[in-house]
Amino acid sequence: MKILITGGAGFVCSHLADKLYEKGHSLILLDNLLTGNVKNIEHLLSNDNVDFMEHDVQNHIEISDDVDFIFHFASAASPIAYQENPVNTLKAGSIGTINTLGLAKVKKADYLLASTSEIYGDPEVSPQSEDYWGNVNPNGERSMYDEAKRFAEAATATYSRTYDLNTKVVRIFNTYGPRMQLNDGRVVTNFIVQALKNEDITIYGDGSQTRSFSFVDDTVNGIIALMESNQNDVFNIGNPNEITVNELASTIVDLTNSNSKLINKDLPQDDPKQRRPDITKAKKLLNWEPVVKLEDGLTQTIDWVNSQL
Repeated sequence: MKILITGGAGFVCSHLADKLYEKGHSLILLDNLLTGNVKNIEHLLSNDNVDFMEHDVQNHIEISDDVDFIFHFASAASPIAYQENPVNTLKAGSIGTINTLGLAKVKKADYLLASTSEIYGDPEVSPQSEDYWGNVNPNGERSMYDEAKRFAEAATATYSRTYDLNTKVVRIFNTYGPRMQLNDGRVVTNFIVQALKNEDITIYGDGSQTRSFSFVDDTVNGIIALMESNQNDVFNIGNPNEITVNELASTIVDLTNSNSKLINKDLPQDDPKQRRPDITKAKKLLNWEPVVKLEDGLTQTIDWVNSQL
């Protein structure tokens, strides 16, 4: 197939592009390089069937070739990144989604939207299943990301019903691994960098809040399982192994043999206290579940971060 990936030079998409290329697909990787990096995909760009376009999805997208499948992933995806670029983040999820859906309509392409566990906000139920509507502050400091993604899901459902498009939505839970930005404020890279430098590890709040971490290979395999399925629906893709932020910090300190101490700072507004996916639907309908253990994934990530430092 000819596949367009917006956000194609980003962390998750660069791994997605690797897997799709290995499967023999032709790729157009589109990115405005706000948070993406050509280094993530440069090993692919010497191939005739991989093209790169530097372009922002909030502007009209012109593709002369036929396109069979569109992945819309373009957006800042970490709190630091989307708070530094709030309007662009808002437009990537809203205007960018409309533009890519319009392209799917014109090209008669199948469409997969990268949504996020953030659409659940600070959840009042756990684990979160796909039929939970969420608890989101529409005026909060994270709303430019949370609500843009919620709008993106609404837009995808509307275009699907109105124009008979085949659309799929993946709600991605915390994903980590090689090629993450080291300075984007995500908890895994924050802790690893601080541990490798033997600096104090900064925990926001008391560290009792929980997260579920999926290694990037598992996340990408789940996305491709959805792409290749006959399911046109919404799926959680994440790892249901829930741990506290304190446990994550201690594990990273142990794996890096670090002398770092744990310190606490104030919890940011609207930071969710609990995050854990219910992946029953993905296991049943996509025959997918994560297989990489946290310690194994963290070890690979630590080795990569160390090589970058």
